Amino acid sequence: MRRVCVFCGSSLGRDPRYADQARALARELVSRGIGVVFGGGSVGLMGVLADEALARGGALTGVIPHGLAARELAHRGVADMRVVPTMHARKALMAELADGFVALPGGIGTLEELFEIVTWSQLGIHRKPVGVLNVAGYYDPLVALLDHAVGGGFVPARSRDLVIVDEEPWRLLERMSAHEPPPAPVWITPEES
Repeated sequence: MRRVCVFCGSSLGRDPRYADQARALARELVSRGIGVVFGGGSVGLMGVLADEALARGGALTGVIPHGLAARELAHRGVADMRVVPTMHARKALMAELADGFVALPGGIGTLEELFEIVTWSQLGIHRKPVGVLNVAGYYDPLVALLDHAVGGGFVPARSRDLVIVDEEPWRLLERMSAHEPPPAPVWITPEES
């Protein structure tokens, strides 16, 4: 992986461990020579991630819609800032630029980005690894929901396996690097439901 797209909140959340692990992920990416693609903001976990990566000499690419550039305060320290017309354009460009994806804690936008990129993997639109950094158990309910969806017959186990979940940035990146995506699109068949 040369570049990893990180989905994360434009707020800090209530637990300081969220920001601590955003910094840890940035350090781990930079130490491996992996560039960071992110939402372009200077606030919340986006800002924490970018500030740490910049402080360590990392390569960053921000992608932010024109309408959010002022509201999310586009990070002025990021030389490679791509301003795009829409959220759809943002997600498409982030996906194009990245060789893998990691979700840190975040809100509805982060969840939407995560699920869209997993859906694209399931449909065979990309074959890139998707990771979830489960900081302080933040994503435990999501993992339980995915497992419940498998048990309910709505998500095949092969699709559930597209989401790599770990609590440690270094181990998550190791697992993502070793991940072998399925050779063909993954969707549920009638016999699996």
